[in-house]
Amino acid sequence: MRRKRHGRIIFTTSIAGMLGRGTIHGYVASKAGLAGLTRSLAVELGEHGITCNAICPGYFETELTAGFLQDETYVARLNSRVPLRRWGKPRDLAGVAVFLASDAASYVTGQQIVVDGGFTVTL
Repeated sequence: MRRKRHGRIIFTTSIAGMLGRGTIHGYVASKAGLAGLTRSLAVELGEHGITCNAICPGYFETELTAGFLQDETYVARLNSRVPLRRWGKPRDLAGVAVFLASDAASYVTGQQIVVDGGFTVTL
């Protein structure tokens, strides 16, 4: 990327790295660490035309969350706290990823973009 003087680095972190959550300390710490890495790489690589950003998903329907999705009470409680009243689907991340990889985001770097149906704004 440095030789081409252009590039995009996009990490996938989590809202957990911004908010914290009990019992999953390692997960939260690793996601918070990626947020810091995003910022430090943005500073280091910016002069080379390389941007570095992070996408922070909220609750998404994935293999990782399959167990939670089996618990109707948990799903209903979470949906009641998400303004869009649903869990995200992997395709909901596509637009942000395409934007960050495109020239439209050539002046966006060091940012964490939350994709969570509004969950974090309700806290």
